[in-house]
Amino acid sequence: MTSIVKIKTKQKADSYEIRIGAGLRNFAGPWAAETASNPAGRIAVISNKKVFGLYGEAAEKSLAGAGFKPLVHLIGDGERYKNLKTLENTLKFLSGSGISRTDTILALGGGVVGDLAGFAAAVYLRGIDFLQVPTTLLSMIDSSVGGKTGINSSFGKNLIGAFYQPRGVLIDTETLTTLPRRELTAGFCEAVKQGAIGGQNLFDKTAAFLESFDRKKLAQKDTEFTLSLASMLAAQVSFKARIVAGDERESVSKMDARSRKILNFGHTFGHALEKVTNYRYFKHGEAVGHGIRFAAELSKNLGLLAQDEVKLLNDVLRRAGTLPPIADIDPLEVFATFKFDKKLINNSLNWILLKRIGEPVIFPHSDIPLAALKSAFKNTARA
Repeated sequence: MTSIVKIKTKQKADSYEIRIGAGLRNFAGPWAAETASNPAGRIAVISNKKVFGLYGEAAEKSLAGAGFKPLVHLIGDGERYKNLKTLENTLKFLSGSGISRTDTILALGGGVVGDLAGFAAAVYLRGIDFLQVPTTLLSMIDSSVGGKTGINSSFGKNLIGAFYQPRGVLIDTETLTTLPRRELTAGFCEAVKQGAIGGQNLFDKTAAFLESFDRKKLAQKDTEFTLSLASMLAAQVSFKARIVAGDERESVSKMDARSRKILNFGHTFGHALEKVTNYRYFKHGEAVGHGIRFAAELSKNLGLLAQDEVKLLNDVLRRAGTLPPIADIDPLEVFATFKFDKKLINNSLNWILLKRIGEPVIFPHSDIPLAALKSAFKNTARA
């Protein structure tokens, strides 16, 4: 059974579909031929060694069988490879392979692959077709949806990038069976984040799925469990699709609960943790997990969020898995990186906090005492 979520954008030509189901990777070729502008051209498959070793041969065969000429470029595995050097090497590969404006880029991998491949597609020859086949839970529900692409730099995470929508996204739930537990935890943290800002129904659905999650059923491709997983993914993607449709490019002036900015809940602190540890200590979703805890504690410290809501959020987050400890990280070093956050507007940082589960609020950093930040860090570190 395949679920389809439609992403609507202001430019109708940029709207696209996200297909979710088990075993869909085996049909990557026919899907790409149906989705890309030129089904008979070259297709640059950008992946990493690990993912390509699992799914690359089948993808190449399917794409070639559908009439494409697949060309493969592998990048490093990990957030630290999402940088200018990797981007330059990717662009060189595209040029050296003769990729033209009528050809296509296909991202096969997690968020790093998708973000970098999407940005390469946006800037190469001023833009060519781009397809996403995300293979991690986090990339399925977050980075593959909404058209944000980019790379990290010495001065911050995702500060170099572009809004560039893919032509389509193909989510195969079976790829999750090969993920290490940490990768699943990272994705689950992102799911909790979206549940926390998306409303009580999405939060409850996410919490219930995490409560019933069984790694054995995932590995065995249990039919009932697979349908439950697909349903949870569709609910997560549908929520983000609604936010993106109303605020595709994250308008600076839009400051209500329907602003795309709310998707950054947990990310200000999470990005700071990633930066001070040189993108080597955390999976992105793990850092977001700590960011959720920090934002909840900060919301409580500012009198916005009740303690029982903080406890509920933390209880559900624990179901996602164990996070790397942060007790040895200097909080002042973390706070110093806030000035590099991409959410700065008129030199002012805005936090995404909570009034209650499902009710996010945009709160100015200038109104937050340092003591509230320190207390939130202390409680987050010992959670």
